[in-house]
Amino acid sequence: MTREMRFGALAADARWQAAWEAANSFATTDGDDRPKAYILEMFPYPSGRIHMGHVRNYTMGDVLARFKRMTGHDVLHPMGWDAFGMPAENAAMERGVHPGGWTRANIDTMRAQLKRLGLAIDWGRELATCDAGYYGQEQALFLDFYAAGLVARKESYVNWDPVDMTVLANEQVIDGRGWRSGALVEKKKLSQWFLKITDFADELLEGLKSLDQWPEKVRLMQENWIGKSQGLEFSFRLVGGAPGFDVFTTRPDTIYGASFAAISPDHPLAERLAKDSPRLAAFIAECRRRGTSAEQLETAEKMGFDTGLAVEHPLDPNWHLPVWVVNYVLMDYGTGAIFGVPAHDQRDLDFARKYELPVYRVIADGDETGQHFEGGEAWVGTGRLVNSHFLNGMSIDEAKAAVIARAEHEGWGKGTTVWRLRDWGVSRQRYWGTPIPFIHCDTCGVVPVPKDQLPVTLPEDVDFSVPGNPLDRHPAWKHVACPSCGGAAVRETDTLDTFVDSSWYFLRFASSPADKPFDPAVIARWLPVDQYIGGIEHAILHLLYARFWTRALQRIGMIEVKEPFASLFTQGMVTHETYSRDQGEGVAPLYFTPEEVTRTADGATLAADGSPVEVGRVIKMSKSKKNVVDPDAILDQYGADAVRWFMLSDSPPERDLPWSEAGIEGAWRFVQRLWRLFGETENRGDGAEDIALARLLHRAIAGVAADIEALGFNKAVAKIHALANDIEKAKPSATRAEACATLIRLVAPMMPHLAEEAWAALPEAQRTSAMVADAAWPAVDPALLAEDEVTIVIQVAGKRRDELTLAKGLDRDAVEAAALARPRIAELLAGAAPKKVIVVPDRLVNIVP
Repeated sequence: MTREMRFGALAADARWQAAWEAANSFATTDGDDRPKAYILEMFPYPSGRIHMGHVRNYTMGDVLARFKRMTGHDVLHPMGWDAFGMPAENAAMERGVHPGGWTRANIDTMRAQLKRLGLAIDWGRELATCDAGYYGQEQALFLDFYAAGLVARKESYVNWDPVDMTVLANEQVIDGRGWRSGALVEKKKLSQWFLKITDFADELLEGLKSLDQWPEKVRLMQENWIGKSQGLEFSFRLVGGAPGFDVFTTRPDTIYGASFAAISPDHPLAERLAKDSPRLAAFIAECRRRGTSAEQLETAEKMGFDTGLAVEHPLDPNWHLPVWVVNYVLMDYGTGAIFGVPAHDQRDLDFARKYELPVYRVIADGDETGQHFEGGEAWVGTGRLVNSHFLNGMSIDEAKAAVIARAEHEGWGKGTTVWRLRDWGVSRQRYWGTPIPFIHCDTCGVVPVPKDQLPVTLPEDVDFSVPGNPLDRHPAWKHVACPSCGGAAVRETDTLDTFVDSSWYFLRFASSPADKPFDPAVIARWLPVDQYIGGIEHAILHLLYARFWTRALQRIGMIEVKEPFASLFTQGMVTHETYSRDQGEGVAPLYFTPEEVTRTADGATLAADGSPVEVGRVIKMSKSKKNVVDPDAILDQYGADAVRWFMLSDSPPERDLPWSEAGIEGAWRFVQRLWRLFGETENRGDGAEDIALARLLHRAIAGVAADIEALGFNKAVAKIHALANDIEKAKPSATRAEACATLIRLVAPMMPHLAEEAWAALPEAQRTSAMVADAAWPAVDPALLAEDEVTIVIQVAGKRRDELTLAKGLDRDAVEAAALARPRIAELLAGAAPKKVIVVPDRLVNIVP
C-alpha cells in the first residue's frame, strides 16, 4: 500500500468502514469458547440526528469493545432504537406525518451518522422497539407476568399530563411538570394497568449491596427512591365517636410534640367531607392543580383546610388535635395521614406558623429545653427527649422503641415498615406504543389476548387531528370478538409506558428467536451485561425498572440472572457556551448557533452583521439554547478519529467535556503526528536495542490496557501522548521501529481508521492479521516493567537539597559516596566532613553537617 505523507481521514474512514462491513468483523458468535464481554451503551431515542453526547457515549463503549476483542474476548456490542413515545406523536400532529414513518426515517439518518464514527457494532442484532417482532414478544412477557400475578388493573389517582394527555409515572414528574411536555401535572382518577414492582421492594433494595461496580450516587438514588421506612402505625379516634383514620410515622418519639393531624387531599376522609363542603372540594381541586410530586411539594407553599374535626391523642384521650387537609401530605406514602410536629419537621413548622398552630419542643436543642419553640427553622438534629412525660431523658432511638412497645402493649398501634416505592403504572393514553394485550368483554370482563394471536399490532390508518388517543376513536381496530365467549368486545386502547420497552431490550440483543422473547440458554451465556454506559439521568427512570423486569423474569423461571448490569458507568455531558441577545423584559432571549457566531478573545459577534452577542455559561448542549455542534460537519472537516480522540481526551469520562475548536484541532494535529510516526517502523539505526525505550514501551502497553479496563480513557490518552514523545526523542534503532509498530495497536481502539491505514502499510512480516481490528493486544514483557533505577532524595540538615538517580538496591556505602560526590552537596559542605550520613535504601540520604 502506497503511503501518503498526510493522513487522508475521510477517505480512510470510508475505506475501512466498508472493509469491516464486508468482513462482518464485529459479528458476535454464540458458540465461542472465548470469555464473553457484553458491552452496551444505553440505546438512543431516534429523534432525528445524533448529537455530541451520543458521540461521546458510543465512543467510550466502542473503545472498550474493541479492546476486549484484542484481549481475546467474544464481544457482544449491539445497537438499537428506543423508538416508541410521545415525540413521534407530537411530530405526527405538527407535520401531518405518520409516527412510524417519521421514526424510521430518523433511524435511517442516525444509523448512517453512527456508522461514520466507525463503531465496532454487530449491526446484525439491530432492533427497534416499534417493530412488531419486538413489541409482540414484549406483549407475550406481559401476559406471562399477568399469569404469575405480577400485573394488576385498578383504579387509582395518577399523574395526568394535560398537554401530552397521558399518564406519567412518579419518576416522570420533574418538579411537578411532565418530563416531556413541561406542563404542570394534575391528579386524575383512572383505571390503570400496574406492574407489581412493590412485590420486589425488599430484594431490589437488598440487591443494591451486590452492585459494587455501580456508582455510589446511583445506588443511593435508588435506595432513596425505594424508600424503606420503619416506624409506628396507629389509628386516630375522632372526637365524637365517628370512625377515625390510620397514621404512619417514622418519628414516634416526637408524639408529645403533636399539635395537629393532617390528611392528604386524596384521603378517603377528605373526599367524604368534600361531598358536603364546596369549599373543601374547591381546596382539593386547587391542590391537585398545583402539584403532585414529593419534590415539588417539599418547597411549595404549604396550604391547609381546617375540617372542624378533631382527634384524640393516643396517649391522652383528653388532648384533642385539630384535623386539617394539607397539600404536602401524599396519599401514596404511608397511610396518607400524619400528625404534625412543627418543632422538629420543617414542613410542619412552615404550616404551623402560617396557620398559627402551637409549636412544642420535645427534643432538646442543646441547652434549649423550653416547651414553646421559637424561630422559623425546625430542630431536626439529635438530642434527648424533653416535655414528653415517660420519655424524658431518653435518646431518640430509645424513645422510638418505647412508644412502639407501649402502643403494641396497649393495642392502639404497631411497629411497621412502609415503602416509598409504588406499583409501576404502565398505562399510557397514546397511539405510538406497545398495545396492551387485553380485551374488555361485558360478559367475561378483562380477558388476555391468546398468545397465538400476538402480536397485537398498531393500525396504520390513524387520525391525529384531535388531541388524545387515536386508538379510542379508531372505527375498526378496537372492535374484536371476545376470545373467551366470542361475543362483541373491545381492545384495550392504552399502550405501555416506553420504559417497559427499555426494561428488557438488552435480553433481546443477546437472543432474538422468532418464536419467543429469548433463548434462556443464550441469556445464561451473555447476561449480565459486563459494562453498561449511560447518563446519570436514568438512575431511576430506567435502571430501577430494568432491575425489576430482570428479577421478575427470574422469579417466574424464565432466566437465572437477577441483576442485568454487572458494572455501570455514568458518563459526563458534552457542554458548550451559549450565544444570545436580550429581547427586552418579558421576552425570551434570542439564541444563536456556534456557526452563526464569530468568537474572539474580547467576546462574540454575529457573523452576519458583526453585531455583539452575549456569551453565556458553558452548559449541556441543547437544541433550545442552540449551543449544539453538528457531528456531521465536524466529521467532514476532521474525520472520525480526531473526533473520537477529542471525546476521550482532557476531561475524565465521568465529568462534563467542554467542546472547543482548539480541542478538536489539537486532536486532528495529533492524528497527523501519529501518522508521520507510523511511517518510521523500519529500523534505520544500527540495529542496537534501546533498553530505556523498551521499558517505556512496555509500561505504556500495560498502563494503557489498565486505563481502558478502568474506563480511564483520558489517562490512556495521556500515556499514548507520552509514549509518542519518547519515541520521537529516541535515536533510530530496532527498538524504536518496534515501538512505532506497537503504537499502532495501542491506538487502534481509539483511532481505528488511522490504525488500520498504518497497519496495512506495514510489511506483511510485521502484521499478525489482515486487519488491526483482528489483531491481539501487544504482549507485555514483565521483566521490562520492573524498576531498575530509583530517584533518591538528598537532604542536608533535614532540608531537601538535591536528588540523584541510581541503580535500584545499591549498598549503603555506594549510595553515600554518590551523594557526597554531587557538586551541590560538596558546595554546601564546603570541604568539611559530615558528622553523620543516614541512608534509607532506595529512598533518601540525610547528611548531618
